[in-house]
Amino acid sequence: MKKLNDYSGELLPDLKLSKFSPDTLADLLTLYARLYIALDGLWYLTIKERGGNEEALACDIINSEKVCKYEMAKIAKQLNIQGNDVVALMKTLQLTPWLQQTQYEIEVKNRNDAMLTITYCLVLDALEREGEGRENEICNIVCPKTFEADASFFNPNIKVDILKSPPRKSKDEICCQWEFSYDK
Repeated sequence: MKKLNDYSGELLPDLKLSKFSPDTLADLLTLYARLYIALDGLWYLTIKERGGNEEALACDIINSEKVCKYEMAKIAKQLNIQGNDVVALMKTLQLTPWLQQTQYEIEVKNRNDAMLTITYCLVLDALEREGEGRENEICNIVCPKTFEADASFFNPNIKVDILKSPPRKSKDEICCQWEFSYDK
């Protein structure tokens, strides 16, 4: 059977994702990642509306730390990413829904030292458009805790350092830059 490029035809009662073409599956994965990010944002905003920004921030940190460990475990297992070094962390981070929605560069100095530079971030873009200054909290409080939780899944001794973070003076600047390192 020819692979589907869309689902405009008749209902297929036995539809499986494997019936779609590779390009359609890639587009669907991108959409799923955006939905995942949207769910996170809407969850935060709902708590903010009901309990205030301080409560939403506290819940976001707790939730992010839990989700990170789950996400790292599932992705690493699914794709057989092994090891307890920074490279294993970078490989798994590349496949997270959030990083898939960014534009980024990874510079690996060695297996235990890498730099991640985000040049476009969907979340930062939305926060800057919102104009409330929440990028200060999300990017400088939640993101470090998130990356630390990601790193600790592989090795609790991986150190996460923010080299550059919002606020930005211009959209021409990078969004953020992180160093992940581990000294044995």
